[in-house]
Amino acid sequence: MFYFDPTYFIFALPAMLFAMWAQFRVQSAFRKWSQVPSARQLNGLDVARTLMQNEGLAHVQVERISGMLTDHYDPRGKVMRLSDGSLQPSVAAMAIVAHELGHAAQDKEGYFWLRARAGIVGIANIGSNLGTLLFFVGLMLGAIAGSDFGYSIAVLGIILFSAAVAFTLITLPVEFNASARAREMLKRNGLVTVEESSGVNAVLGAAALTYVAAAAQSIAQLLYFVTLLGRRRD
Repeated sequence: MFYFDPTYFIFALPAMLFAMWAQFRVQSAFRKWSQVPSARQLNGLDVARTLMQNEGLAHVQVERISGMLTDHYDPRGKVMRLSDGSLQPSVAAMAIVAHELGHAAQDKEGYFWLRARAGIVGIANIGSNLGTLLFFVGLMLGAIAGSDFGYSIAVLGIILFSAAVAFTLITLPVEFNASARAREMLKRNGLVTVEESSGVNAVLGAAALTYVAAAAQSIAQLLYFVTLLGRRRD
């Protein structure tokens, strides 16, 4: 039975544990530094306004979004959406707001990796779901019919899933660069003290781990698909 192959855990378990640890780190960092108030008593919206005005990002709209750590920048509408936690006067809020405005700065200057990620997001969404389905359907057809047609379908599934893997890899320079821009903007505008810079680094560093974990999980799954297909072919 393809879906219960025990060797799957050899590939998936390390990446899964890493992802759980990364999620724990980001939640722990956010919880700790969300309780540390900004020395200047600036909430997330204040930080956003200051950075947008001084960094040439006044065209960016700000909207509220529900949930925790659901903050994101939408390049299509030039909108930064902030959750309630990021609207508080805390060090964590400063880090998150500056990070999302880092994406806005990338968008403004046409940052290559941001454009590349936007260019494959459609095929990546298709590949993450349809690719997996085609892979297992192809394996079953190959096992039942004993023909190369089923395996060709499985290979197509792997190719489609590879687009999803590529998306997670391209996301890494996008996120790392946005965090670097966030640190620079906060320092350049005198919004953080030395202690607060430490907190900003902790929050952004922990968040970066979640993107590394996502890439590791997708690579592990791709390697499993390739290995399983090779075994079935043999």
